[in-house]
Amino acid sequence: MTAAATDEQPRPPVRHGRRWLRYLVAILVLIVLVLVVLHLVRRKPATHGAQAQVVSVAKAVQGDMPETLNALGTVTPIATVTVLPQLSGYLTAVGYKEGQDVVKGQFLAQIDPRQYEIDKQQAEAQLAKDRASLAQARADLVRYTRLNEQKSIAEQTFADQQFTVQQDEAAVQADLANIRQFELDLTYCRIVAPVSGRVGLRLVDPGNYVTASSSPGIAVITTITPTTVEFSVPQDSLGNILQRFQSGAKLAVSAYSSDNSKQLGTGTLYAISNQIVTSTGTVTLRADFANENKILFPNEFVNVKLLVDTLHDALLVPTAAVQSGAPGNFVYRVNGDGSVSVNKVGIGASDGVHTVITSGLAPGATVVTDGMDRLSDGAKIRVSGASGARAASAPLPASAAHAS
Repeated sequence: MTAAATDEQPRPPVRHGRRWLRYLVAILVLIVLVLVVLHLVRRKPATHGAQAQVVSVAKAVQGDMPETLNALGTVTPIATVTVLPQLSGYLTAVGYKEGQDVVKGQFLAQIDPRQYEIDKQQAEAQLAKDRASLAQARADLVRYTRLNEQKSIAEQTFADQQFTVQQDEAAVQADLANIRQFELDLTYCRIVAPVSGRVGLRLVDPGNYVTASSSPGIAVITTITPTTVEFSVPQDSLGNILQRFQSGAKLAVSAYSSDNSKQLGTGTLYAISNQIVTSTGTVTLRADFANENKILFPNEFVNVKLLVDTLHDALLVPTAAVQSGAPGNFVYRVNGDGSVSVNKVGIGASDGVHTVITSGLAPGATVVTDGMDRLSDGAKIRVSGASGARAASAPLPASAAHAS
């Protein structure tokens, strides 16, 4: 038994050597993993070119640019007339419909004329009486003249008769004036439209007793065609307007709806106020409109565009291309190598679609109009196909296209 036990003693060292072998392999694997991780961490990322930004472009072109001023205006009728009775009496008839268009001289209302007809008849009777007295006085004067020549009457009697004739002549003139007054009153009994325009809502119904100049009147008439639009512009713009206006140029004015969705009419500037409103620093202007379609309604608020002048052969770019930032006003100019450069520019007039470039850009230069939110100086770009076609065709405003 001792010998068998002695023969089995070497087995434990074999297990111990295998265990150490496994440890060594694990350590080596761990070292390799650490080296791989360190290599991955320290390795510089692969250098890839920055992805080109897809943009839309357009060319800077030369053309005409209208120089306009935008303002808020009010449709102001040429005439708004409140028709007032000029004498007292009962209103017997109304000859218009509410909202009706009337012409000057058209019948509107009737006041009971009977009292004024009686007054006229009395004046005519008095006239007949005074004319008879005048005829008798003149006949007596003829007889007194003859007697005075014969020295048959006193000089004073002759002179008195002359004065009597003059008094009777004056009485006849007064009677004639009274008759004309009553004729005028009868004319006032028939109320007619003093101007052409549109009648508002009825203010007095038939059967009411009205008095001279009684409020609120019989009706209100507002002239619809033609009409005017009144608007204000900043005092800084007054110099250019005055220069053009005083030279005899007809400055076109366009009126648009309050939401700018529809053009309501075109007119011409015809009056400039004689003073600046100090509280707002503005001056009031007025333009006349034919308003043949009667779409401009009295006291309506409208948006106004005043064409002050037209700039010829101006350098134009789409307004979307002009940006504002730290450099000031700038555009992204497209370079020949497919990159962009920040180009500082000076800007002038704009119509909302195109903007005038006064400095910093040459005609024919290509600028970015869309997709510039992630651009920077030197960034690579890729022009979209549709944009490239538009840039090649050089889109212009109507006036610029005509000029080219």
